[in-house]
Amino acid sequence: MNAYRMLEILIQQNQFELLKGKDEFHTPQDIRLVYLMNDAVECFLAFRNARITGDYLAEYEGELETHLDRREERSALVVHQGHNVFTLFFEKLEPEYHLYDYGQIGHFWVKGYDYLRQLEYRIAILWDKYKYMGEDCCNEEEQKLAWLAKFPPLNFTCYPSVPPQYLPDREDGWVLAEEAWEVMMELAKEAGDHSLQRALERYRKHPGKWMAKHVARLLHRKSHAKTVDLLAEKLKTVASAYPDRSFGQERDTKYGIAMKAALEGQKVLAEKGIQSVVLREEPFVEAADTLDFKAHLMIWMPGIINRKTEIRTFTFSAKEIK
Repeated sequence: MNAYRMLEILIQQNQFELLKGKDEFHTPQDIRLVYLMNDAVECFLAFRNARITGDYLAEYEGELETHLDRREERSALVVHQGHNVFTLFFEKLEPEYHLYDYGQIGHFWVKGYDYLRQLEYRIAILWDKYKYMGEDCCNEEEQKLAWLAKFPPLNFTCYPSVPPQYLPDREDGWVLAEEAWEVMMELAKEAGDHSLQRALERYRKHPGKWMAKHVARLLHRKSHAKTVDLLAEKLKTVASAYPDRSFGQERDTKYGIAMKAALEGQKVLAEKGIQSVVLREEPFVEAADTLDFKAHLMIWMPGIINRKTEIRTFTFSAKEIK
């Protein structure tokens, strides 16, 4: 990973979010710039032995103008936030990152077909990790599965995992990538899903919105559950190569209470012959955010044609949210 190329990408996207530092960054310290933060990776650009002259506006949103004076011993980055200007002096610029297990992450921001929206979310964050961090941060199977972000019947165009205001504003979401089609066909073949294979062949010949929506409808049918479940299991397996987040003993203990409650609920359901999946929702480790830890129990409910789920949520107080 080239730290200066990563910095260039952020500037092009008008992104410049610094983690909170001491003394308003005016005394020498390592200053960390957020590069990529999601459930799969927390990555920063670390300005070593750095300090800022002028004022950094943490709440600024808008276009950025920058000038980099790169030197061997000490470099300077001048940043224009509108009419505000500050200079960041530093000795080195290095990437810092931590990779995490994302295979059992669950966010239920949008209702309906929860299991497919969870797949869309995991694939989307995997794609971002692959795109912005590179092959060194993704194993071979991840690199293949990441292409499903370019499979419209399962991406944000058909099963968005976030509310509309957070969706990408672009038409290329409907463009089918050949790599994505090949991955999905391979899954259908492995699952022995012959009717889905035929639908995918038609979709390949006519890769428009209508066919994308048709295939999307097939994915929530009980008759194609094996293919969807196979994909979920593969994502869980590849993500398990990475460690879970740890928040320190006290917080880990509290969060463990919620997980224990969800697992106990799963056990009770299993005794009744009801299948369920335990998922978790957790904050970032390296940067404060507004998200607290929750454990979710995604329960498979009876359905005639379509698969249905019910969600139960537990906090670290082990009290179920109704």
